[in-house]
Amino acid sequence: MSEIITAPSIAPHAEPLGVYVHVPFCASTCDFCAFYQTAPTADGVQRFLKGISDEAALIEWRRPVATVFWGGGTPGLLAPDHIRRLGDIVGARLGGAPVEWTVEMAPASVTAARLDALKEIGVTRISMGAQSFQPALLEGLGRQHTREQIFRAYERIRAADFASVNIDMMFALPGQDEAAWLADLGEALALAPDHLSTYCLTFEEDTKLWVKLSKGQVKLDTEHEARLYETTWAQLEASGYAQYEVSNFARPGHACLHNLNTWRMHEWIGLGPSAASQHAGWRGGNVADLDQWLAGVARGERRTEDRVALTPSLLAEDALIFGVRMNDGVDLAALKRRFPDAPWGKVRDEMVRLVEAGLAEQGSDSLRLTPRGRLLVDSVGTNLMDAFSDEVAA
Repeated sequence: MSEIITAPSIAPHAEPLGVYVHVPFCASTCDFCAFYQTAPTADGVQRFLKGISDEAALIEWRRPVATVFWGGGTPGLLAPDHIRRLGDIVGARLGGAPVEWTVEMAPASVTAARLDALKEIGVTRISMGAQSFQPALLEGLGRQHTREQIFRAYERIRAADFASVNIDMMFALPGQDEAAWLADLGEALALAPDHLSTYCLTFEEDTKLWVKLSKGQVKLDTEHEARLYETTWAQLEASGYAQYEVSNFARPGHACLHNLNTWRMHEWIGLGPSAASQHAGWRGGNVADLDQWLAGVARGERRTEDRVALTPSLLAEDALIFGVRMNDGVDLAALKRRFPDAPWGKVRDEMVRLVEAGLAEQGSDSLRLTPRGRLLVDSVGTNLMDAFSDEVAA
């Protein structure tokens, strides 16, 4: 569907607007990664940049953008001139300087020239995927960097003086015991980043790790994972990092605003193959194929898949499910003001059950999970989703 472009509005808006750009290029596929990616070629990068420009022109930009996030793939794999060009394309649509602009980088792609280009276009936040500092574990994940490259990359990023720096780490890796994870966490803390994301390894379908799991070459151990979660939370709290979401920790003033706005079910525009959008009353994802995405954009179409209307019930459901993942929990009064027509009956019953089970604490108009509830957050989310489904069916 084509959309008409208008000049960005400078009028204030109650809800922040985000932009996500999916840069699909990756030199190799990590064993755990299920995101759409393709090998970079000179022609492919040029076509991608033109496609982003053409897709952006199909969108009605009605207000300024608050946050920008480039993910992938490996956005930091782009050459400095390509970074500047993509920055110019995106920057022309923002309606001013965003509050936060994040770019994901892999240690092996961090160079002074790329960092200079990112600073020039207005990037404020770098998120570097380290995953582990141990060579054997990196090899087991299919990562293409070394521990030495992590240290060099971090030093360069700090020297470039970005406002905020995040390091991504992973735990419960095959062959990683608690001592090995604590050693990795200690090395990350020694670098003193502003933000740490610590993700428990998940086995996504159509990944190399999923194949290994299906063949019995690796195994799941939920009790081990739970211990690592608790150890991580305690260690990071003692080190001065506040947990604000199940997997995310920050020093004061460094929480990722783009992710917070997304989890709170505000609007964002997705650009690029496989990028998701939640904007102008609809949610959907671009086709996960560079050539098909380009062909659609060339016809003046945004080929969004799984396109659904954003009903009050859907937004309230997702805001609640993602909201309980955050340590502050959910302000139910605010949620009901935003979505007064959402079905709340059965949901209230599920909230009572969560409190009785010791998984949540409920105030007069709030709901937050207990530490035990955060360990079981996925099943909590499923039960809340079922409660919405039951209410809609009724």
